[in-house]
Amino acid sequence: MNVNRRDFLRRIAATTLGLAAGGRFLRSAAAAAAARRPNIVFILIDDLGWHDVGCYGSRIYHTPNIDRLASQGMRFTDGYAACPVCSPTRASILTGKYPARLHLTDWIPGSRRWGKLRPPEWTKYMPLEEVTIAEALKKAGYACGHVGKWHLGGPKYRPEAQGFDFNFAGDHRGQPPSYFWPYRIPNVKTGKPGEYLTDRSTDEALGFIERNKNRPFFLYFAHYAVHTPLQAKKEKIQKYLKLGLPPRGQNNATYAAMIESVDESVGRVVAKLDELGIADNTVIFFMSDNGGLHRVTSNAPLRAGKGTLYEGGIREPWIVKWPGVVEPGSTCSVPVISTDFYPTILEIAGLKPDPKQAPDGVSIVPLLKQTGTIDREALYWHYPHYHIGPPGGAIRCGDWKLIEYYEDGRLELYNLRNDLSEKTNLAARMPQKAAELRKKLDSWRKAVGAQMPRPNPNYRRDKKNPRRRPPGRK
Repeated sequence: MNVNRRDFLRRIAATTLGLAAGGRFLRSAAAAAAARRPNIVFILIDDLGWHDVGCYGSRIYHTPNIDRLASQGMRFTDGYAACPVCSPTRASILTGKYPARLHLTDWIPGSRRWGKLRPPEWTKYMPLEEVTIAEALKKAGYACGHVGKWHLGGPKYRPEAQGFDFNFAGDHRGQPPSYFWPYRIPNVKTGKPGEYLTDRSTDEALGFIERNKNRPFFLYFAHYAVHTPLQAKKEKIQKYLKLGLPPRGQNNATYAAMIESVDESVGRVVAKLDELGIADNTVIFFMSDNGGLHRVTSNAPLRAGKGTLYEGGIREPWIVKWPGVVEPGSTCSVPVISTDFYPTILEIAGLKPDPKQAPDGVSIVPLLKQTGTIDREALYWHYPHYHIGPPGGAIRCGDWKLIEYYEDGRLELYNLRNDLSEKTNLAARMPQKAAELRKKLDSWRKAVGAQMPRPNPNYRRDKKNPRRRPPGRK
């Protein structure tokens, strides 16, 4: 009897110890799960205008998935790209630095236009010395994948050399020769007849998510769409033609169809995260690299479009979904810019910036949490190249925006609160305000080492023969 009792007590003790150990294991597992860094999905669309999305006012383009993403996160009304063209903005996202500081100030290889001024000898790749967001996250155990457009240099400077473990379709090209297979993108060797690049890119993005579902990952999903060439699925084009598009404004059926395919891609990414049960631990960023191309779409009520320093060239759709943190359906009117993504993503991941990197951007986490604002006086742009417009720079300080054109020093001053469409130039009426902002802009250029254009000694000859290529250009 005593033996049985001792055996019984031993069993009770063992069970108690087992339960305690099991409890410690469960608590440990829970702590590990809580400590897992969030996944980051960054969706970048090429040439998508601020007004090209339903939640930003379009009544022509069909974007239910992007609109739903906005309803689940925060929509920024005053979100900007750091440049009115693609490559510099992409570099600003990946490094957190202004293009002027990087000396990467134009799309690669850049415009061949010269006028009274010659553009500076700018950098035509993203330097390997820069610590990209992928390299910073990789050190913290993230799997890093790039899908789509890179446009930051040739083979030596591709995503694989900048911290990405996986790269699909990223090379030196700024646009695909074709959106239908064969795409003729150097590192895409396989495909099927009739395959559409936006769909194929999404397949690759979903594959990356699936392969890395059990570890933190960073997916930089940079669509080639909706950049030219304008090519879309025939059935979608016909759908918009049958709707009866307006005679002016957003009336390009092929462009509308391309946007719809991009929207479907966003929906598929969100659905995959839900399917895998990791949506609640995934932060999604959505934006465009510059304004919509004016001859393709309408950015109204914003003025002009891609390649200009007007709002239509630099203000973008900006959406952030951060489950459990960002209030669903919220909006923010604080001006933000693409250099801000770098420090923001690092803070969300619980990391500190590399001291060698020193980003120009600031973390917008206080805005996302609605716990405060950000400490910044102004936003700046420097575009010393001829493209859609002449070389120039710009500053936004509060509601005020100044544009300075480098050819003749001409100034344009706008109050964006009262004049979103930039119709009324106040520079002559308010010379003190214009001079104040110009001084700030000039001080910033000096601080970041911005390269300035120089006089063109061949201007008169170039003017007589505008098709003549400038010396040294192929």
